[in-house]
Amino acid sequence: MARGNEQRGEGGQRRGRDRGAPAEERAESDIVEKLVHINRVAATVKGGRRFSFAALMVVGDQKGRVGFGHGKAREVPEAIRKATEEAKKTMIRVPLRESRTLHHDGAGRWGAGKVMVRSAPPGTGVIAGGPMRAVLETLGVQDVVGKSVGSSNPYNMVRATFEALKAQSSPRQIASKRGKKVAEVLGRRADGASAVADGE
Repeated sequence: MARGNEQRGEGGQRRGRDRGAPAEERAESDIVEKLVHINRVAATVKGGRRFSFAALMVVGDQKGRVGFGHGKAREVPEAIRKATEEAKKTMIRVPLRESRTLHHDGAGRWGAGKVMVRSAPPGTGVIAGGPMRAVLETLGVQDVVGKSVGSSNPYNMVRATFEALKAQSSPRQIASKRGKKVAEVLGRRADGASAVADGE
């Protein structure tokens, strides 16, 4: 009898997992994954060379959240899976203006890699190349200008881009730090712009 109960219990668990699978797929369907770089590494051993692969992945929901991960394995799919899991665990949230561009210009540096990102008017598109483009597209930015200076190592470029994105702040965050209202922060900027216009 106990054995029969165990089988029913196992079956019940399997059915439960099957019912839960569509929900998990729906939850993951919002996440966009991009393979930035894959590297083949050879280790010389007694019998010859042993190859392994390292993958760099960037994931994001295209709504202001993005993350990156690095994975190593003997096979490419396994390396990609490891990198994707790490990227999902380390996602950060970046405030976006009008859900299409950054709030202000920024710069980031990691090792010898330096990047600059600038907010852009509607219709500009994503003007960036290589690893920077992958990060900005998965973040959900539609209008931005990016420039990489220095090292073209994809790992350094991705980390430098994340450093630049971490420095982004919205008017709401600035207002909370200063103990003011958002309207006061935005109003002061608007008044300054109008004063400059009047002076010209």
